[in-house]
Amino acid sequence: MESANHPSCLGCELRPRVFCDLPPQALRLFDQIKSISEYARGATLFREGHPTRGIYILCRGRVRLSVSSDHGRRLLLRIAHPGEILGMSACLSGSSYELTAEALDPLQVAFIRRKELLAFLRAHREACMQVINLLSQDLHSAYERVRTLGWSRSRACTPSQSTRVQ
Repeated sequence: MESANHPSCLGCELRPRVFCDLPPQALRLFDQIKSISEYARGATLFREGHPTRGIYILCRGRVRLSVSSDHGRRLLLRIAHPGEILGMSACLSGSSYELTAEALDPLQVAFIRRKELLAFLRAHREACMQVINLLSQDLHSAYERVRTLGWSRSRACTPSQSTRVQ
């Protein structure tokens, strides 16, 4: 990981959806609490089960989000793209990261420590409400993935008409 210049969120076209509609003054304060870093392909931003340090906002590159089974096998959940915020639910709850995030490309990432994020959200209710919307959207996406996986598995387990014993 190497520290990069400190570009402003005010002029970024990929501003994360949570912070897109904030007033310019709030975005300036947001700029002050973030740090920008670059990561090489293959680097790990955070690991499942490790204590939460803060959130990561993906500015450039893609990240593989995965979980591990009790037997050590990795399951790919999805690929994150620029503009996405990683680690938000773990950060807000103060729990460990639920996923592992690994760089698929060279990355540029904005990091915000938990303490600064919580203070920012307390001071900016509009940002807090947008975080609630983000978490709700993430939950609904997870429901949809489970539903899709469940239906595809149940169809695979159901014998077809031609193979049933009559």
